[in-house]
Amino acid sequence: MPRCRRPAHRGPIALALGVLLVLAACQTPSVPKSIPPAQPAPETTEVLPEALGGPLRAETAELPAGGAVVTQTDLDSRIRVGLLLPLSGPQARLGHALLNAAQMALFDVGGDGFALVVGDTSSTPEGAVTATEEVLAKGAQLILGPLFATSVEAMTATARTANVNVIAFSNDRSVAGDGVFVVGLAPQPQIRRLVGYAVSQALTRLAVLAPDTPYGAAVVEATRETAARTGAVVSRVVLYKGNAADLTPEVRLLADYDSRHQQLLKQRQILAGRDDDAAKLALKRLDGLETLGPPDFQAVILPDGGTRLQAVAPLLAYFDVDPAEIRFLGTALWDDPELRSEPALQGGWFTAPPPGLWTTFRERYQKTFGDAPPRLATLAYDTAALAAVLARRALETGQEPDFSQTALTQPSGFSGIDGVFRFLPTGEVERTLAILEMRRDDFKVIDEAPRNFQQLVN
Repeated sequence: MPRCRRPAHRGPIALALGVLLVLAACQTPSVPKSIPPAQPAPETTEVLPEALGGPLRAETAELPAGGAVVTQTDLDSRIRVGLLLPLSGPQARLGHALLNAAQMALFDVGGDGFALVVGDTSSTPEGAVTATEEVLAKGAQLILGPLFATSVEAMTATARTANVNVIAFSNDRSVAGDGVFVVGLAPQPQIRRLVGYAVSQALTRLAVLAPDTPYGAAVVEATRETAARTGAVVSRVVLYKGNAADLTPEVRLLADYDSRHQQLLKQRQILAGRDDDAAKLALKRLDGLETLGPPDFQAVILPDGGTRLQAVAPLLAYFDVDPAEIRFLGTALWDDPELRSEPALQGGWFTAPPPGLWTTFRERYQKTFGDAPPRLATLAYDTAALAAVLARRALETGQEPDFSQTALTQPSGFSGIDGVFRFLPTGEVERTLAILEMRRDDFKVIDEAPRNFQQLVN
């Protein structure tokens, strides 16, 4: 039968990642001596691209086929959790990477008597329904996945009929609720955090250049809502087609380039009509300029990533939106080392999960599987670890596992690789996020993520 491969490295890096998920409201359970105790989130008194995304760059190691039961012990595990991933079809490479990450979590914090039952969604909504039926037939008491909102929407009726809760990897809050929790990083909390920080730094006039997609629409709506609450002004919004090959017209419009250029020409004409020294000096100062005056915003939000962002950023500079004067702002899609080579993005700010444990996880994943993980892999690790810890607590007490809404919506939340997070009764996820600055050699944290939800200010 297919079995997990044990990660090759279980030294300090493995131990650091073993310090992960547990309900904050409960005491830390005992665990095997080779793994340190799971740590609770600090106690308190109080549409992307789907999920997180960005291009994948590495093939993943060969793994068990869909439908296999992945377990550290045997197929007779008393507690089983379904894991729905696209292990075939166009998204298979991403699906196998998430399976790698889930297996890492199983080795780090899983225990005897707990298994992940893997179902292949075949990268389609129809496949997600079939995979759901398969894992339920094999006794799944909680389901992790699927990845995309269309697949989540297709399989939820089957899961609800079985009275089994779902933690989906999507970030689309429209599919959340009534037993479905979405763990992907949605645009709304990112924008609230980003705009809130920008306003605290006296950047109160904002512009948005976003794709004309549900994700872009969510960014624009969240920007306007947060601006209204914080006293900022959204002076300009421009949307572009998601498949547009050339964004020159949209960038030119956002920059108000034509109007500013005409103002320059008019000023030159006025000065040229005068014959005094002051006019001649002022005219000389206009030499080499393409526009007169700055645009009517202090910061521009660019909620895109990859090659699209690499094309847009220099275009903005070309049309006189100078990144030395106008702050470029981004979402977690900027969390891509390849973007650091773009000069126009240097000094830009973006919001993302705190990077410390991600760096450790990435290094360990690469040593284990020989390839760099996609940024989405942490979703599979954190949720598999969460399920394993809840299962382990039940196994130690001889009780049935508690995968109920009450258990999943603990107010203090959970602590994972991507920081502190909690599920809301609505099925949405709330996270504590950091603000990072784009630098050529690294991403620098300029505002730490809150350590708990009492400190969180949106």
